[in-house]
Amino acid sequence: MNVLFAGGGTGGHLYPALAIARALVKREPNVQPFFIGARRGVEHDVLPGTGFPHILLDLHPLYRSAPWKNGRTLWSLFAGWQAIKSIARQQQARLVVATGGYAAGATIAYAATSHTPLVLQEQNSFAGQTIRVGSRFAREIYLGFPEASRSLPLGARARCFDTGNPIEPPLAHADRPPRDKARAKWGFTPGVSPVVLAFGGSQGSAALNDLVAGWLAGAAHASSDVHVIWATGKDHHDRYAHLASNRVAIRPYLSPIAEAYAASDIALTRAGAMTTAELCAWGIPSVLVPLPTAAADHQTANARALEAAGVAIRVDQKETTGLQLGEVVTRLAHDAKARDEMARRALQRARPEAADTIARRILTLLGSSRS
Repeated sequence: MNVLFAGGGTGGHLYPALAIARALVKREPNVQPFFIGARRGVEHDVLPGTGFPHILLDLHPLYRSAPWKNGRTLWSLFAGWQAIKSIARQQQARLVVATGGYAAGATIAYAATSHTPLVLQEQNSFAGQTIRVGSRFAREIYLGFPEASRSLPLGARARCFDTGNPIEPPLAHADRPPRDKARAKWGFTPGVSPVVLAFGGSQGSAALNDLVAGWLAGAAHASSDVHVIWATGKDHHDRYAHLASNRVAIRPYLSPIAEAYAASDIALTRAGAMTTAELCAWGIPSVLVPLPTAAADHQTANARALEAAGVAIRVDQKETTGLQLGEVVTRLAHDAKARDEMARRALQRARPEAADTIARRILTLLGSSRS
């Protein structure tokens, strides 16, 4: 059973697709995923190492701030549609899975015109343009945030399922290391509390790093007992490495990030869909600083949804300083009751088995007995 996957441009679109594909193959080895991506997206670097067959097309995004460039976008969409049509016939595709991004647009167009069954997965609390358009043709739509259904056409909402975002499930509590042992890996003494995990995504964030540095360099942190695990991003590490101490562990990146999650009481991070899904699955309260330049400001929408659910505190990057952000984080760090309530609500929203849930629904559509 051949299934076409389309999604990319960013890791936020590609990694959910990979998680679903792996869950499908795990449940039904006869499923053969085939990925369609763009040469200019993150999939150019990631897909060759996954073992999944794939093709990278010369596709372009929609240039919202430079509409005169959209001529090449429309031409690449048409050329991509022709290539996808040929691929789908060769693969005898039974179903299309699209997770957003410009690589998904042409594939959704193919599915709609060829009447190939289509399912969508939307990661954010406000659906992206590709998913909003494609939802009219989809058999099912899997939501990372239940709030996303409000941004979809009325007729599509009945086909929405609150599955959560497909992530790597956290270790079961019985398999996790004791908290003191988890913290010892970061050079922290046993019994230390609380621990804040600060990071701005796998590549880091210059703006968030500057805020964290402003907090740590201030007198307020010097007199506090708060400990910090800080991932700066590889390109930013040298600039901040001098701030490391017995209470601040600074790393260029976190791999595996589970070791940091296991040691942390609070997360200070961006509001990306996959990051917040992981934090909910681990039951970690968060202080979210949304990326203000994210497409359609979707990170702010994510942070607002989680704040309204009592899972996170939202801080506007443009309206805060490092010292002010530090005050918010420190206040929460010393309020165990508030942290416990936020952790409880985070776990209520968590969907750690989302990839498997989506895989079972897709197999039902394919008519597999392993659904």
